[in-house]
This record gives sequence, C-alpha cells and structure tokens, in this order.
Amino acid sequence: MNENSTDSDPVHDVVIVGTGVAGLSAAVYAARADLEPLVLEGPEPGGQLTLTTDVENYLGFPEGIGGMELIQNGKEQATRFGAEFTHGTVERALLAERPYELELSTGDTLRTRALIVASGASARWVGAENETELMGYGLSTCATCDGAFHRGDDVLVVGGGDSAMEEALFLAKFADSVTVVHRREELRASEIMADRARDHDAIEFRWNTELEALYGSRDEGITGATLVSHSDGHPTAKAESGVEVERKTVDVGGVFYAIGHTPNTEFLAGTDVERDEAGYLVTRSDGVGRVTTATTVAGVFAAGDVADPHYQQAITAAGTGSMAALDADAHLETLERAAEPTEVSP
Repeated sequence: MNENSTDSDPVHDVVIVGTGVAGLSAAVYAARADLEPLVLEGPEPGGQLTLTTDVENYLGFPEGIGGMELIQNGKEQATRFGAEFTHGTVERALLAERPYELELSTGDTLRTRALIVASGASARWVGAENETELMGYGLSTCATCDGAFHRGDDVLVVGGGDSAMEEALFLAKFADSVTVVHRREELRASEIMADRARDHDAIEFRWNTELEALYGSRDEGITGATLVSHSDGHPTAKAESGVEVERKTVDVGGVFYAIGHTPNTEFLAGTDVERDEAGYLVTRSDGVGRVTTATTVAGVFAAGDVADPHYQQAITAAGTGSMAALDADAHLETLERAAEPTEVSP
C-alpha cells in the first residue's frame, strides 16, 4: 500500500476487478510481488468458468477439474500470498487524475495507483425455458471447452455468425450431427465460414427457427429441445404477438449458444480507456512492438476475456492475468523512480 495513505483514506497499489481465472492469476502474481492487491468480486464471482462442470483442457489437471473447484483453488492461492478480497461492483471509474478512484455499488470509493480490469465478458443467452437450470449440464457457451463431452450426440448450435459456424465445425469432430438453428434464412457469418459449414456433411441448418425450451436434468443432462419456426423468420416475436407458428420437439444431447458475448466494461464509459465497437478493451504494444496488457490510460491494464473476443479460454485468460500483474508492477516501479529526488553533484 502507498506509504502516504492513511487508515481512513487508503491508496492501494493495485485493485483487480474480477475473480475469474484472469483476475485470480493477476492476484497471485501481484501478491507475490508484495503489491497487496485488493480483488473485487462482482455479482458472479468466478466468471463463466463456474458454469462449466468439468474443465479438461487446463494444463496440470490430466483427469480434469470442476470449474468451481479451479476458481476456489485460485482464490485460496492468491489469499495465501496476501491478496485481499471484497465484494462490490464498480459503477464508475474516475481515471483523469492519480490516484484513480472507483465508485462501487456499495457506496464505497476505492483509490488505487494501478488498475487491472479482469471483469470478463458475459455470454448472451437465448431466454429459452430451463436454460438457467441446464447451463453447464448439456447447455454450453463454449464448444472448445465442452465439445468433447458430446461424442456421438446430436447437438444444436444457436446462432448465425462466424462464431456459430466455428462452433458447429468444431463440434462436427465429435458429434454425430450438428444442427445450426438460426432465426432468419440468411447467415451473418462471412462467406468463407458459411461455405465451410454448409459443405460439411455432418452440419445441417434449420432456418427461420429459434430455441424455445430445453428438456433434461442436471443428472442426465439435456435430452431434448423445442424449436419454434415461422417462414418469415423471428418466430419467437411472432408467437408472442399471437401469430401462429410451428413447434417441433427434437431429441438432442447438447445445445451450444453462439450468439456472442458482451464485455463487462460499462463502468469505463466516459474514461479515456479505449474500447472497440463491441466494448472490448484495446491493449497496446510496447516500444518495440511486443504485446502488453496496457490500455490507453497509463496504469490501467486489461486481462482475460474483457480484451479477448477471439480465444476466450481459461488458459489464455490466466496467461494475460499474469502479464497484467507484471505490467502493473513495472508501471508502479516507474512511478516510484520518477518520484525519487534527483541527486545534484557538488
């Protein structure tokens, strides 16, 4: 903690927003660097990984590990090295002056010399019946994470963009059949991705169709789904307005949502931290072109899915978390050197 802070008005060396894999990795590295990081747990501690029952592609766990267990292990590890955890959601960030200030949903205000944003990205859900109960139990938002659990299954992919085509093509390696469910009859995907999916023997399309309900249990997983269709597309909206639609229940062993993610960066609106059109944080390279986690505001760093619309894997999030902590430590050392008095030769 800053030596100029007081008990009533502390200034932290680093505050980490988020307790997913990226935030916890940053916490471990920052704590081991004696930065005494304060880690903010939001409304969904642990992030998306807690929705995954089994993680089999994280290095060091040959038999796999539960998503919640992996998160809990990371929190215990960070705590062991001196990280402190507290609950609260950042509603507003004031980054025009140092130390930076974070206004929380609790009414508290935090002051910090460096900020690591690891608040993640939330997968968009369809709103189908029973999706909350079955998320992580046959319903997934990540084919790379969970596709191998569906060898020999018939599965659905909901979406029509490039990510949906990528999910479908990946799942076709394992599943007996993959059906892409899209609410229109034209894909949003790029032509090359759409052609790859259309040309694959194991991939079929249900046009002008949406997912209405899921069936199954946490013990047996997903066993079926009800699809609603209308020849003019957007059938759910039509059904809600009283238009007659067609419903069909199908037997499936897995369902994958691929309708995009929303990065949790709203609290940075109005600051000088650059975000792309989708809201993901933009990071900068250093003076020789090497990748860093630095944002467009000095002392603010991005880790994990909040700056990664492409990979969105636990292992990559953990890697950028460690990078952000190292970058933050180097930044703080630079500030300290700049504050040191300059000796004048006699």
